Amino acid sequence: MAIWGKGLRAKSIWALLLACLLAFVPAGGIGWQVLSGVQDYFGKAYARNFTQLNRQNILVPLSRDLALARRFADSVLMHQWLENESDEQHKALLFREAKGFTDDFSSHSFFIISADSRAYYYGQRDQALGGEPQYHLSSDNPDDRWFFNVLEQGEKLNINVNRDTRLGTTRVWLNVLIENQGRPLGLAGTGIDLTSFIDRFINTDDVGVTPMIIDEQGAFQAHPDSELIALGSAAGADAERRTLQAQLNEDSQRQRLQQLMAEARADSSDVSIDWFELSGRRQLLAFSFIPELGWYVVTAIDPGAAQVLEGAWINTALLVFVVMLVVLLLALAYAVEKLMLSPLRQLQGSATAMAEGRFDVSLPPSSGDEIGDLSAAFGVMAKKVQSHTEELEQKVQSRTRELEETNHRMRQAHQQINDSIDYASLIQRAILPDQQLTEVLGEHHFVLWHPRDVVGGDFYIFHPGERGRFLVGVVDCAGHGVAGALMTMLARAALDHAIREQGIASPAAILQLADRTLRGMLQDCDLPRGLATNMDVGLASVVPDREQLVFAGAKMSLYHSDGDRIDEIKGSRRTLLDRRDAHFEDITLTLQPDAIYYLATDGYPDQAGGSKGFGLGSSRFRELLRTHARLPLNEQALALRQALDDYRGHHPQRDDITLLAFKVDSSSEAV
Repeated sequence: MAIWGKGLRAKSIWALLLACLLAFVPAGGIGWQVLSGVQDYFGKAYARNFTQLNRQNILVPLSRDLALARRFADSVLMHQWLENESDEQHKALLFREAKGFTDDFSSHSFFIISADSRAYYYGQRDQALGGEPQYHLSSDNPDDRWFFNVLEQGEKLNINVNRDTRLGTTRVWLNVLIENQGRPLGLAGTGIDLTSFIDRFINTDDVGVTPMIIDEQGAFQAHPDSELIALGSAAGADAERRTLQAQLNEDSQRQRLQQLMAEARADSSDVSIDWFELSGRRQLLAFSFIPELGWYVVTAIDPGAAQVLEGAWINTALLVFVVMLVVLLLALAYAVEKLMLSPLRQLQGSATAMAEGRFDVSLPPSSGDEIGDLSAAFGVMAKKVQSHTEELEQKVQSRTRELEETNHRMRQAHQQINDSIDYASLIQRAILPDQQLTEVLGEHHFVLWHPRDVVGGDFYIFHPGERGRFLVGVVDCAGHGVAGALMTMLARAALDHAIREQGIASPAAILQLADRTLRGMLQDCDLPRGLATNMDVGLASVVPDREQLVFAGAKMSLYHSDGDRIDEIKGSRRTLLDRRDAHFEDITLTLQPDAIYYLATDGYPDQAGGSKGFGLGSSRFRELLRTHARLPLNEQALALRQALDDYRGHHPQRDDITLLAFKVDSSSEAV
């Protein structure tokens, strides 16, 4: 018969019979109270151990996926690509690396979301990873609000149970935030199928036992009844009606629930237990907190349905033993401690040691009963977890070596790019007309030319003519760095062509022809949308024998000063390559002896600085020119450069800066 075997219930019955034989004095009323206490004690012990084991069953596989998700999100390739999504090379390398992660994730899937483009990339092991987004998220779509809530929360890790309506799947999503110096770049991670998750961790064949998982607000993250799961609650979705608190009818019980959750959170190695009225029945609730996930593992036990102690045995014992003496209580307590609670505590200690990463655990000796079977199963699980951990460490070491090799190749490529840019800077510097300016104007000119980067989008031109005439100009191409430098090549070619065709007498005609030439160069080019190609230009044709200066500007002004005041001659409001066709006109000025003329790009007046970081501004720029106009030109250059540096302070240079000044000496035709 079963009661005479070696099972857990049989041992309990033998211990009770021994105590009754020793005491042999029935105590009905006291016996009822004692049996109720024993049932409560066993129920709590069962709830505590069931919750602890369920906690480990949840934590171990999720921790593995969570560690992989963190490493996936912290990948160098992930950061490089999210900072520049248009880089197809980095994108290809990232998705090649993601292919390896799909084999490691338990769901064999991953996702990446860009905070800039809001593109949602999803990949599975059984499908080709082409790197094309599944869809784009929108803040106006209620199904996508979880993503924006996670970005606003700014937490490094977010675990959210949610349904993706467009992918048609409900999962436990492990969302890892990707940042660069506090700026969110996006999310990456994986999702565990909710159905398999519930089958593995929640569903149980034990009658009267209801395992569940809630978050820190009490919202159900997993429950045998899928209708109660608060989808999207961890990402900010409203889950007020799908919480454990909503299942309780009294405020006092809700307050006690909050206390138990706080106790479990304060000591995550222990289990908090108490009685509650749940679903109209008195049930025992056990709580254990998983700080790594921010979840509570909860077990609800209905003692009447769960049969922690067999009801038939209790009724028989109450009829046979009416009075139970102190000896009976001591004997029963000893038997339960020796046969049940001691092995369970030892098994609990082994579970705690595994949670701390120690796998050489000491398990209870084999006893041939349910505890012995549980101990053997626990030992097998410990070996598998240890094997998976060692395998994961080996993979981490291998991937680390691969990343080091990749970083070395990237450093070499970066050095080659820097060398190329330095060489380009030498070429750009060589095409500037510094020698011609010095030969014709000598000390009666200066140029401040400061690209923001190694190469820039500003340059200046000088073309001498007959009888001391010359053409001088400044050009500001859209952009800076390499892009701006490439635009200067187009602008220089177009202007040289226009000067050869029109001569230097009419700056307006030069600008008009250069504009048409540039449009012809770019009309067949498939330029990216939003790419700026416009150019600001200021040209001045100096005719000393007629005492004239002819100026035309494309959104650039000519400044001139007699030493006491500064005047501005504004050019056209249109730039070269403006969206609408521009019309340029020559403005003829009387060439003033010893007057100083200035052409400048907007980099000087737009430079940020001062205590509030505002731009220098046109008014302050004109005042600087007027203040230093009486100085010799070489001293003016030093003073204007120093004034800009003083104003800028610690603020970075915002744009390329070019300022060209010249004068025509009254003692000669042109100096």
